Amino acid sequence: MGKVFTSQLGEVKTHYFTFGSQEDGLPLDCGRSLGPITVAYQTYGALNSDRSNAILICHALSGDSHVAGINAEDGRLGWWEIMVGPGKAFDTNKYFIICSNVLGGCKGTTGPSSFCPATGKPYALDFPIITIDDMVRVQKRLIEHLGIDRLLSVVGGSMGGMQALAWCQLYPDQVVSAIPIATTARLSAQSLAWDEIGRRAIMADQNWNNGNYYDIGQAKPEKGLAVARMIGHITYLSDEALSSKFGRRLRGRNNYSFSFDIDFEVESYLDHQGVIFNRRFDPNSYLYITRAIDYFDLSQGTGNLTTAFLKIKASLLFISFTSDWLYPPYQSREMVSAAQANNLYVEYLEATSPFGHDAFLLESEQQAPVIEKFLKIL
Repeated sequence: MGKVFTSQLGEVKTHYFTFGSQEDGLPLDCGRSLGPITVAYQTYGALNSDRSNAILICHALSGDSHVAGINAEDGRLGWWEIMVGPGKAFDTNKYFIICSNVLGGCKGTTGPSSFCPATGKPYALDFPIITIDDMVRVQKRLIEHLGIDRLLSVVGGSMGGMQALAWCQLYPDQVVSAIPIATTARLSAQSLAWDEIGRRAIMADQNWNNGNYYDIGQAKPEKGLAVARMIGHITYLSDEALSSKFGRRLRGRNNYSFSFDIDFEVESYLDHQGVIFNRRFDPNSYLYITRAIDYFDLSQGTGNLTTAFLKIKASLLFISFTSDWLYPPYQSREMVSAAQANNLYVEYLEATSPFGHDAFLLESEQQAPVIEKFLKIL
């Protein structure tokens, strides 16, 4: 019997919104158009009378629309349960919370595993290359569908923070504030390299078959996706976190096996992460979403962050974590300086944490009070 979760929010259902058509699709940055597009989303709390209390929470690479509560489909607890709910940082008694699965995903929103209307088969690699801006344009259509003209805040960690920044740049008059957490204005060469290794692991799997693995009974590239997840997961943690949790402890043995079987606890942990990731994620989605992350550049290739913030009007709260080596704090400080140079209202929290990049998912004691105070001044 699986673990039974409880949440103040109770059971939450996923909703779906579809727009566009083959003939009238959404124009994408790659030059193609895509339609129809279905968006999977969940909502929490209620809109107030003037529809001014809506907050959009954007998820990271491996996330989905289920940010909090008990998922009606599979009983899972939301990925940000510590931050969303009655009396929490994103108080569902005050705010109307929206979270949608991103374009290119595999949790209900149109992506490479979705059926292409032109062929009746999954898109696979016929799916167009997408960007973070494309994801945001899809979210904008959802927000319009919900009858919301202006968002009180757009929030997200990691790739979610990139979406929050893109919202501010693309739709400056529709965003009152943004809270980009553990994120960056553009990937460093090191981060680009990690993403490429993950993609190569998937494409090197003998079952990848150039992305065509969706037929019934056909094996998918599970080994490749597992390795990609293992690589990615290491970048989400820190040396201190791994040392504290695992050290050099052996797994189920007192001596080395003198083989290539699993000897260390940390090896077993990474192997487990790869196995469970295969149960919930599509390898092609991993390729497309990591490429969208790679292409994200708030400066539009100029390298000038001060200019990048020229069009932005939102109040901003940046949060970073001291042990995050994937998107180190200096990258948030650069954005803070650029925003201040444009006379924007900016707050910044550099939280001390041993948990690495994943701290935004695990830390509430430091984040919550700052976020609550920030939202109150809007």
